[in-house]
Amino acid sequence: MTATTQGLHHVTAIAGDPQKNIDFYITGLGLRLVKKTVNFDDPGTYHLYYGDESGRPGTLMTFFPWRGIQPGRIGAGQSTSTAFSVPAGSLGWWVDHFASVGAEARITSTSSSEERLLVHDPDGLQIELVATHEHDPRDPWDSASIPAEHAIRGQHSSVLTVRDAESTLALMVNDLGMRVVEQEGNRTRLAAGDGLPGALVDVHASSLAPSGLTAGGTVHHIAFRVPDQATQQQWRDELASRGHRVTEILDRQYFTSIYFREPGGVLFEIATDTPGFDIDEPLLELGRSLKLPPWLEPSREAIEARVIPVTLPEENNPEVAA
Repeated sequence: MTATTQGLHHVTAIAGDPQKNIDFYITGLGLRLVKKTVNFDDPGTYHLYYGDESGRPGTLMTFFPWRGIQPGRIGAGQSTSTAFSVPAGSLGWWVDHFASVGAEARITSTSSSEERLLVHDPDGLQIELVATHEHDPRDPWDSASIPAEHAIRGQHSSVLTVRDAESTLALMVNDLGMRVVEQEGNRTRLAAGDGLPGALVDVHASSLAPSGLTAGGTVHHIAFRVPDQATQQQWRDELASRGHRVTEILDRQYFTSIYFREPGGVLFEIATDTPGFDIDEPLLELGRSLKLPPWLEPSREAIEARVIPVTLPEENNPEVAA
């Protein structure tokens, strides 16, 4: 491939109650809600975007919250765990913090290279915090809930669970331009770009894993970065020429996207870094108001009547709140 990814752009998952989702990801994880918009395919449902101060690619976690949705099943053909990068030595603080907000967390592994903590969000989605001694140069969001020395820097990695890893790994190396950097047992780590946190994917091969069921508490898709739409179009053409069933380029207002499924069943997106989340509201006010794309703006009144009212913690927009 002449086009390659520089790493993760975002992960999108399915939630239930939007207020519980907002409270956990802002107060529990210390992320910032950078955009409150709607699911363009179901405008009566929010699409919530969390990240760092400006929502830079590689820091983003997004949700479609459908109140009352049935729980899904984590299994093969899914991204089964989403990991965020935190500084070395901070996991003990996080265990105490999660206990203070009513979330049970436990450190699941320690090694000379990294430590991992597992916590579940209100819908049961598996979230990991990964602490390594490798420097993560990204600045954290200045959250009132989380001291900067412990705060999330952005995405660390995602785990893909598939029954047969060979085809998945071949696609990620040959069609996404990633490289294998580590292999242990049935888990293979791939890296893109500089190979730092935010550019890592772990492929877990499990022939006995149940089929995943996409519903509440599961990941809908995982997105990889591309710098601009011209590169995205080139990549789309190359993927299609290799026999992948790729969508047309879709306008997501804050980036453009293409989608296809890898051989193991995981839905992949390739999303542009531009134009970003400050195209329709100032940086200080990100996430405060319901934002709609131009083609949905004429239906604003009907949409606002359908979505569930939510309240943001003041720490999401501290200078405005003050």
